[in-house]
Amino acid sequence: MTELDTLHATREAYDAIAPTYAQLFHDPLRDRPLERAHLSAFAELVRTNGDGKVADLGCGPGDLTAHLHGLGLDVFGVDASPVMIELARDAHPGLRFEVGSMAALDIEDGALSGVLSRWSVIHTPPQDLPAILAEIARVLAPGGHLLIDFPATDGPHHETQAYDHAVATAYRWSPDRLAELLREHGLAESARLVIEPKPTDQRQFQEVQLLAHKA
Repeated sequence: MTELDTLHATREAYDAIAPTYAQLFHDPLRDRPLERAHLSAFAELVRTNGDGKVADLGCGPGDLTAHLHGLGLDVFGVDASPVMIELARDAHPGLRFEVGSMAALDIEDGALSGVLSRWSVIHTPPQDLPAILAEIARVLAPGGHLLIDFPATDGPHHETQAYDHAVATAYRWSPDRLAELLREHGLAESARLVIEPKPTDQRQFQEVQLLAHKA
């Protein structure tokens, strides 16, 4: 399956479940104090660097976009699913949301002070991820910040691992390998948050949040 085929399949799958998704995950930061703290740190760093525009890539129904707006950021959302974007616009009419692909962003070079990518690369086949990281690096201004979240592999000897997902095939990453890919695209790791799964979680994966900046 080509990169374009993968994007189309994922888009159609999320279009089909978008209303259910928005209802189930309408409060994504509930009971997640560590993630709230990391997002607050990300917002403070962006504001310190000039308080420019921020893109929430893979924004879904827009709840995290709205959260970042509440933290004082000039933020807009981008998602490949037109239905998700419609839901986001309905739920948050004061914010900007656009349909778009992370591999070909309709954003000028160096236009952003920050990028949030929360679980939005999990359906990207490993061979296609460098193109997305290159796009993120392209649209970030010097000194801009990226916060990217993803599930971790079972250990450093696994660079990537595929796993079953209710919507489409998804991938876990070695944190060290993904940090290395970021460096290859001019994005230096600033901090790393690793969240252990709760015993009651369906999937016993570590969640990783990498904070990086563009030199």
